[in-house]
Amino acid sequence: MGRFLGASRWLRSPRLGVVLGVLAPIGMLALSAAMLFELRRDAWDEAARTSRNLLQVIEQDIERNIEVIDLSLRGAAENLNAPGVAEADPALRQLMLFDRATTAQDIGVMLVLDETGEAVFDAASYPPRKINNADRDYFKAHQAERGLGLLISRPLVSRLTGAPIVVLSRRIDKPDGSFGGVALVSLKLSYFDRLFARVGLGKQGAVNLYLDDGTRLMRHPYVAADIGANIAGAPTFERFKSERQGSFVATSVRDGVERRYEFTRVGELPLILNVALSSAEIEGEWRVRALVIGVVLAALCGLTIALSLLFGRELRRRSEIEVELARLSRTDPLTGLANRRRYEELLASGFEEARRTAGSLALLIVDADHFKRHNDRYGHAAGDELLKRLARRLEDGARRAGDTAARIGGEEFAVLLPGADIARAAEVADDIHAAVARLSVEGGVTVSIGLAVAGPGGAAATPEELYRLADAALYEAKDGGRNRTCRAAARGTAAFGGLRVVGVV
Repeated sequence: MGRFLGASRWLRSPRLGVVLGVLAPIGMLALSAAMLFELRRDAWDEAARTSRNLLQVIEQDIERNIEVIDLSLRGAAENLNAPGVAEADPALRQLMLFDRATTAQDIGVMLVLDETGEAVFDAASYPPRKINNADRDYFKAHQAERGLGLLISRPLVSRLTGAPIVVLSRRIDKPDGSFGGVALVSLKLSYFDRLFARVGLGKQGAVNLYLDDGTRLMRHPYVAADIGANIAGAPTFERFKSERQGSFVATSVRDGVERRYEFTRVGELPLILNVALSSAEIEGEWRVRALVIGVVLAALCGLTIALSLLFGRELRRRSEIEVELARLSRTDPLTGLANRRRYEELLASGFEEARRTAGSLALLIVDADHFKRHNDRYGHAAGDELLKRLARRLEDGARRAGDTAARIGGEEFAVLLPGADIARAAEVADDIHAAVARLSVEGGVTVSIGLAVAGPGGAAATPEELYRLADAALYEAKDGGRNRTCRAAARGTAAFGGLRVVGVV
């Protein structure tokens, strides 16, 4: 039950409002942070979907176009050995060897080279234009090895058109299987540039196409110095090469920009394609949103916390003021002793405690002798100073825990001594007389004291009666010549919770 009441008081406590006023904004900030991180993850997920879609579209376009070109190369190589081709009319032979793919926008030239590298057939001209490509790497590779299939060259500059190209080539075998030349198609690099330019990647995004030996065939945005560069051995390329497809975040060796790479091999071709989106741009919109939301929330939460703390400070100040007011309401403003209200509270509680425990409670009523005459002769300021000094002597006399000195009106004081019997109360009264006698006051000062005790050997049945007995004893002391202590004495007994009730002598 006690715990429940304690918890109930705590729940109603103003401090709880302050604590909640601080914790609630912190909770809001934490929740908002979690939501912002969720939005950040959504931004990365969206970037992943975008990258995969772009990669798929570009891959399919490249694979389809190279497949069409390869079909043309296969057809040319096979038709060369068909019966009657060599004897056919040149115009007819052109139709038999080369299909319409050779006229596509991004096709440079389509040639058939003999075993010496000389052009013997030219899709765009008859007789063929004079050119020998025996020194080209792709020609040497086909010449050296049979069954290489489709080869894709490193970036070259066409000797016939002057355009940057890559060459797609296939070996031509003679009927006996020996090397008979090469069929080739040059594909302009502008094809890749135009294809890559159609996708929106941001200012720092990029699309790259590599041969599987690390040679860059094309990059968008286009920079001439990047074309043909080899990045074999770079951490990013090693990742491309080790897996068929995938994604990761890394810093580019080219420009130091952190990007998210989505990559794949293009079909069964020796090509690696990647779409790279800048990490900063992926998070760009999110960062702006997070900044705005963060600033607004931080401001609001900061204001809420500040107001809660100010409210808490005001509560503390109000509590301190209330405590001070409560103290002042029970304190005499001149002497600093307990006032009459506090005295009456302590008298009632002390009397009840004495009754409950069969203990005792002594009361001294102290009055300054001839105070009015002193006040009239030396002035009110001197009178106030006298009262203050008397108050200090009474406090010194009430030195045990629980003892209380109070001013109950004018020059009249009271000293409550819980647990004190008549003997100790008389001892305290004697100490007060001695202490007052030591005061250096102009004109001198003495006090008269009335003493009464509630309890065993005492003479009061109620707090009011205890006071009346002590007050009567005080007047007896004054009538007897002042500067003395008189006490109430037993005049009979009656049952009172274990206390003896006595009267006044």
